Amino acid sequence: MTETQRQPQSTQATGVAVLITNSRGEYLLHLRDDIEGICWPGYWALIGGSPEPDEPLADAIARELKEETGLTIPLQAFTTVQQKNPEHLGKGPIALYQGQWAGDAHALPLTEGIMLHWFPTTTIPRLRVPPWCQEAIRIHQAS
Repeated sequence: MTETQRQPQSTQATGVAVLITNSRGEYLLHLRDDIEGICWPGYWALIGGSPEPDEPLADAIARELKEETGLTIPLQAFTTVQQKNPEHLGKGPIALYQGQWAGDAHALPLTEGIMLHWFPTTTIPRLRVPPWCQEAIRIHQAS
């Protein structure tokens, strides 16, 4: 495993996110609210968030996924990526998990953001997606 493709580390990650794919290889992305005060307002991003104090990363991503989409699916640790843009450098690395689900994204009970939608990898470069999400998808595609 390369340095970029290491397993998520509980002592270093300050965020969690999940790469959810369907049988067509599409990625489930979340359109974030375009409001001041949140990370990546108005961007399409992976589902995720921040662990509570002393919360294991695997528990944090399962909780965030359930809270934001109502989904409870098997997840597997994948890798960790760093937010490299200047305004987010202090946020720390993001532990990534992966899972599969093949349902209707628009039927999920969205509790945060604008919408959830499936996107093929060919469309993602044309969307407004945070660089760390683009990197996560690139690494996932290469694995």
